[in-house]
Amino acid sequence: MTLPDGRSPLPAGALDAAETVLPLDGGGIHVCQDGPRDAPALLLIHGSAASTRSWDAIVPALAASHRVIRIDLLGHGRSAKPVDGDYGISEQARRAARVLDLLGAERAVVAGHSSGGLTAVALAEQHPELVTALALINTGPHLDAFTAKQAGTIGPAQWPPTDEQIRRFASGAFREGYAIPQELVDELRGMAFHAFTSAMQASLGYLGQQPVPDRLANLGKPLQVIYGQLDGRWRPSSFADYGAVPGARLDPLPGVGHTPILEAPAPTAALLLSFTATHRA
Repeated sequence: MTLPDGRSPLPAGALDAAETVLPLDGGGIHVCQDGPRDAPALLLIHGSAASTRSWDAIVPALAASHRVIRIDLLGHGRSAKPVDGDYGISEQARRAARVLDLLGAERAVVAGHSSGGLTAVALAEQHPELVTALALINTGPHLDAFTAKQAGTIGPAQWPPTDEQIRRFASGAFREGYAIPQELVDELRGMAFHAFTSAMQASLGYLGQQPVPDRLANLGKPLQVIYGQLDGRWRPSSFADYGAVPGARLDPLPGVGHTPILEAPAPTAALLLSFTATHRA
């Protein structure tokens, strides 16, 4: 069954449900919502090999003043993982726009962690009318800044990976000594190998086409860049390259690695809230 305009109908109560799976073409997308439904919308997009759960520690602070919408990108978390799925950044952005449309969120501040920031940028490129402002959290600016090319490779013969293999692969994603939560280890193991590799390749491919600061320079969107100064995946000094974007706000976090939303949730949430306070949807 489809609606007169060709769209699929929403499941009963999906607009207000705390969690639901929206039936999008190409595979269902798992969505979480927190906070007042009439508050300004804030869309959170996780990085590769992660899920909505990576935002858990900062959502309570954000949901006090925002309608916080989180999605599991295709191939991740509780979203569909089709073997023939399109895991490209542009297609992930198209699905994110579809989610906002189905939920009735006409505009949103969009925040992305790591490669999730690439999907956020692609969403602003495709639908500038939907995106009020962008917040990128440890999103690498260009391929020259990537420092994790040989880190913890996992091949198809090793899938599903062991806890040790996953922790070795993820070592660069956190500051030294940080204890990676077991639930995140389990979620990565739950990914299909084709989705895991496709997501990684899609991110590098998108960056290879054009550096992120160049993409943003002419978009005219307010930009915040939050980054841990001990990032083990991207050269920390490279985040200064976002200064080429007119009006960009750069917020470094000393003593924090690639994943501030887990390593330093309180200061990360505070920085994000100070930005959204002046750029609400």
